[in-house]
Amino acid sequence: MAQRPPSIARRCVAEFIGTFGLLFAGAGAIMINEISGGATTHLGIGLVFGLTVAAMIFATGHISGAHINPAVTLGFALARHFPWKLVPMYWGSQLLGATAACLILRGLFGNVADMGATLPGAEEWVVVSFEALLTFFLMFVIMAMATDVRAVGAAAALAIGGTVALESIFGGPISGASMNPARSFGPALVSANWTAHWAYWIGPIVGAAAAAFTYAWLRESNTKPNAEDQ
Repeated sequence: MAQRPPSIARRCVAEFIGTFGLLFAGAGAIMINEISGGATTHLGIGLVFGLTVAAMIFATGHISGAHINPAVTLGFALARHFPWKLVPMYWGSQLLGATAACLILRGLFGNVADMGATLPGAEEWVVVSFEALLTFFLMFVIMAMATDVRAVGAAAALAIGGTVALESIFGGPISGASMNPARSFGPALVSANWTAHWAYWIGPIVGAAAAAFTYAWLRESNTKPNAEDQ
């Protein structure tokens, strides 16, 4: 007998937990780095984000797909790998998870480092462009992992988590390397710092959409036989 897929409620709870974990560990690492006078380090913060993403994918991927990112959810929907009717539910779960994590962090440590908010380190047009490019490559890797039957379990988690860590380490000083509207929304809401917040929605959404269409086109062309092969 085929196993029934998880209910919508369970999938949404998994998205809440996954996004909560990402913000609690990632934003928490930024705040603790501030409190400790730099003990975590920029490199450490990037690794925390990447390892947390990997852990959440491994823990919840079989339940909800472990999107933990509104831009990823939208990208999957645009590429017809996810039902549109579930997009608002996933977005709500992700934003609530991010906000809940930041509220708990604020209760523990106060409004330190703007709750780990993603803030521009360059002009806004540079930030939105940079976020679009970072998210493009992240979504490209995610699409590959999600549509290739060879990429399962730990391999997918490590590939995606490694991409997040890499981009966080080198992109953090420019834009905060959000790549995730929920990751930016939670700290912005709880710290009331909305500086250039629009860039952290537009950039990731544009980048994820472009990557989803690009990878879908590449995979389609790869699965169709060439005329010279026939």
